[in-house]
Amino acid sequence: MKHSEFQRAMREEFGDVYAGVLIRDHWLARYSQTAAEVLEHGVPVRDVWNALCEELQVPVERRHGRGLRDPE
Repeated sequence: MKHSEFQRAMREEFGDVYAGVLIRDHWLARYSQTAAEVLEHGVPVRDVWNALCEELQVPVERRHGRGLRDPE
């Protein structure tokens, strides 16, 4: 997953404004950091997306994001 795909999936799932809030402020329990901090430390974008989806209970059928390729 590319960073641009992550941004698009976040906006499509959570909306323009709330997506930014989640990336900046939501504390990911798995990493004990926010998504923004985790991404800065080089964690793969797909892992961050999956962690957010799990914690925010995004249904599995929507975890690929509209317009994203299915995971290999």
